[in-house]
Amino acid sequence: MKVQPRTLSGFMELLPREQLVMERIMQTLRETYGSYGFTPLDTPIIEASEVLLAKGGGETEKQIYRFTKGDSDLSLRFDLTVPLAKYVALHCNELAFPFRRYQIGKVYRGERAQRGRFREFYQADIDIIGDGKLDVANEAEIPAIIYQTFSRLGLKRFQICVNNRKILNGFYSILNLTEQAGDIMRTVDKLDKIGAEKVAELLRAELGLSPSNVEEIMNFISINGTNAEVLAALDRYAGQNELFDAGRAELETVIKYLSAFGVPEDHFAVDLTIARGLDYYTGTVYETAMLDHPEIGSICSGGRYDNLAGYYTNKVLPGVGISIGLTRLFYVLNEQHMLDTASAPADVLILPMTPDLTHAISVASRLRELGVRVQLYTEKKKFNAKMNYADRQGIPYVIFLGEDEIAAQLISCKDMATGEQTKLDFDQTYTRIIQGLGQRQSAAIIKESTQKGTEQS
Repeated sequence: MKVQPRTLSGFMELLPREQLVMERIMQTLRETYGSYGFTPLDTPIIEASEVLLAKGGGETEKQIYRFTKGDSDLSLRFDLTVPLAKYVALHCNELAFPFRRYQIGKVYRGERAQRGRFREFYQADIDIIGDGKLDVANEAEIPAIIYQTFSRLGLKRFQICVNNRKILNGFYSILNLTEQAGDIMRTVDKLDKIGAEKVAELLRAELGLSPSNVEEIMNFISINGTNAEVLAALDRYAGQNELFDAGRAELETVIKYLSAFGVPEDHFAVDLTIARGLDYYTGTVYETAMLDHPEIGSICSGGRYDNLAGYYTNKVLPGVGISIGLTRLFYVLNEQHMLDTASAPADVLILPMTPDLTHAISVASRLRELGVRVQLYTEKKKFNAKMNYADRQGIPYVIFLGEDEIAAQLISCKDMATGEQTKLDFDQTYTRIIQGLGQRQSAAIIKESTQKGTEQS
């Protein structure tokens, strides 16, 4: 009796063409992160539960995949940050600080699977970890890297929203609402979903805030305009709280350096509603949104934290980082038909037209030595079936090597996109292929509509 093949709910399996696109995205991330001096890191998917769950509690622990093997209590990692904390605490005497790492890996959460949310998914993280101290300039470089990353992928209409937790905590301290700050920020976080009127109502009815405090909070989170205008509006609170003043100064520095890093101002904005993780982030925080697809939510988020590895070591290790939910982003872009699926496992398919394969093997080897990806097709099938194979695989060039070509030391090569076929010597054929591949490879992975607000769903 055969077992019915199936994939578990919440786990993604891609067909070859889609997998190639995912690999291209990950390669772009690696190249971009590497250009800023980040080193790749890989940590085990399985950790000892006591290490992975050192913090304990909360919704995350309820979603952990936890199991025993013999006497060992084990868990699958649920993000890449906790393993990073363990890694840095374990190897801090062997690392050079600031330690800059990127990691692209799978994480696991046993939450309810639904559209665009998975139980197994890739995260792509970058973090900069300091030894005792970490300069605020790093808090500007992180979003600058994200700008470069999304730009290289082909995204054009996105915006990195920036805030500082010190500003928020200082503001609520000014209003004598420090103990309720967490609840207030969680309520304010619903602004996009329920609107300002309902947020104000919740602040009054559920949190019991006075009308004057509610008005002050609503006025504060409504501050907008250019980045310079928002910073100027914050000056009215200056001198009332040291933490607020420190946060405003840091935010001003981040904004200044973002421009110096080459990020256009229309791609980043101060947003005083952003708080991120209430018990984790302590300084600059980020969220990134696609302007034409607000329904997607944040596609990249993160921020500054004061002590990465406090659960493992007494050494103070401040850091700043950002994470892309890569599987979810891929799913959404694919659903929106925004991904360039013109990827292929090979650049050239060679079809030998003679029983002796020696010459075809030689040509394939020479092309591979020159950096061309080549597949040699030796199956005994009809010509139309072979060409259909090349077409279905998306292979851009097909080479035919028959007796006439071998005798004349020429190569017949067909461009599958244009239908143009040439019969040239090896060097000329190679040049033609390389020029064509250069045009294909320069194409962006993400195809974004130039019309604002189109194709939303």
